Amino acid sequence: MAGLCKATIIGNLGGDPELRYTAAGLPFASFSVACNRTYMTGGERREETEWFRVTAWAKLAETCNQFLSKGKLVYIEGRLSTRSYETQDGQKRFSLEINAAEMQMLDMRPRGDTGDTMEGRPQMDESNDLDAIPF
Repeated sequence: MAGLCKATIIGNLGGDPELRYTAAGLPFASFSVACNRTYMTGGERREETEWFRVTAWAKLAETCNQFLSKGKLVYIEGRLSTRSYETQDGQKRFSLEINAAEMQMLDMRPRGDTGDTMEGRPQMDESNDLDAIPF
């Protein structure tokens, strides 16, 4: 039986997708997604944010680049993968990312619209600073 390595997230984009191309001309888009979680502890309401790095390929990459922008609410489903790299000081690091197989836009505002969120649609808490993305 084959294994399963799948991730499903719903969150807000931390920045506009960055579209690039491989040496063979295959498009890929990279972007980050913030997923918020609110919970109670000791009678106090707390919130935490998890950041996920997402890569989309081929036609999905072009679609993400065309329609997604910072702050948009999005559903991402895909395969988890680990990537290794070396820092400038020679240390080996690892990064866990989601290779998107499916993307659904949940925030229906047109790209670049800075108006209020449509009534009934969830939105990322304004108190989170999206410019503080760690990558």
